[in-house]
Amino acid sequence: MSLPSEMEKATLAAGCFWGVEHLYRKNFGGDKGLIDARVGYIGGDTTNPSYRSVCSGQTGHAEAVELLYDSSKLSYDTILEFFFKMHDPTTLNRQGADTGSQYRSAIFTHGPEQEAKAKSIINAVQKQWWKNGTITTQVLPAGKWWDAEEYHQLYLDKNPGGYECPAHHVRTFPPLSKD
Repeated sequence: MSLPSEMEKATLAAGCFWGVEHLYRKNFGGDKGLIDARVGYIGGDTTNPSYRSVCSGQTGHAEAVELLYDSSKLSYDTILEFFFKMHDPTTLNRQGADTGSQYRSAIFTHGPEQEAKAKSIINAVQKQWWKNGTITTQVLPAGKWWDAEEYHQLYLDKNPGGYECPAHHVRTFPPLSKD
């Protein structure tokens, strides 16, 4: 497979990684710009974490998705706007019934441009989409990424009746106005 020269990476945490991966693949796969999505762990201080250790809440890692995308077809802004539509960023360390810091809302940035865009979009969605709650999404530099165990990759494709967090659904908001 040849990769486009415009390939970029986005790393996001929005609760249970199965639903996050599934929604990004469903909405941006095919010829829409998403090249690959992997689930894994980031943001903690444990080397080579396992799912069991991350679920304990003791590693500091978040369940996350790492997206590789063609920026000539899919923009970072579009990825982030979708992020704020597909989960509730106002619940601290929680999505639906899943609670703990491993389920936090976070944007792990790959450079100052992504950091600036993330902060700008958070400001806009707070004012326009999530007015009735305070956004708790963290913006942090991406550290070491750890792929989750293979059975977690494409989990909802392999297990169509598998668990989906009820908080993971695409909300309808008006187009975002960026000042």
